[in-house]
Amino acid sequence: MLRSGFTSLLLAGGLLAPATALRAQPAWQEEFAKMPLTEKVSTLDRHNCVRILLNSFQRNAAVQALIFMPGATDEFYFFRRAQARLSNSPPTLLDAITALTNQTYLRATVAPPFLLLHTAEDPLEPMAVVEDQRTAERIKRQHFEKHVVYNDRSWDFLEPILAFEVDTHVAPRVGSHDSWHFFRHSFAAFDLNGWDALRAVALAGKTRFTIKKKWIVFAGDTRSRGKPVEADGFLLQDAGVSSAGRDSVEP
Repeated sequence: MLRSGFTSLLLAGGLLAPATALRAQPAWQEEFAKMPLTEKVSTLDRHNCVRILLNSFQRNAAVQALIFMPGATDEFYFFRRAQARLSNSPPTLLDAITALTNQTYLRATVAPPFLLLHTAEDPLEPMAVVEDQRTAERIKRQHFEKHVVYNDRSWDFLEPILAFEVDTHVAPRVGSHDSWHFFRHSFAAFDLNGWDALRAVALAGKTRFTIKKKWIVFAGDTRSRGKPVEADGFLLQDAGVSSAGRDSVEP
């Protein structure tokens, strides 16, 4: 009886606090349902989708960035087959992502602190190698810009910003042939630290990075989780919103 009472006191006094905090943290679906789209549209396509979703993303308690991965942008700009109709009026950012995951090959996955819009081919974790721990720790203490929106931005656009914000030399330099095969970057973010900024850039541009002494070296990421789906193989019922095994919710 004494043991039982002591256990109850422990639970009431703090052991339940982490679980309570976890339950109190809102899911990204709840947060995105509060974000109206910045433009009045009934259809999302290659002319408007990326711009509208990135501009509609707001600071929230669930995720810090919304990232279009290369497989997702390829669906709009390379294959030119991604198009989704919006049925709710006025639509929210959640409505837009639900429509995309139900009507196209795009998927939505939470990879804290990001929400990734991707396809089956995109690796969902960036490759990062730390050769100099002191440089890595210093980068983690750096603060990136409070709010950024990068829509179809090249490596030459991002490299000077990244080098300045994390106060570290970044390679390849602007104009280098080594960056020719990097994908263009499309993401919006709030309040990232230096390390998460590197991860966001790597995920958006399909690159990997190595932390050396006073240097960050990016290179192309050749991994692929799968092949792009053929256009005639799409089945509407196979689409949905996932979160990589974490609190998966089907809208």
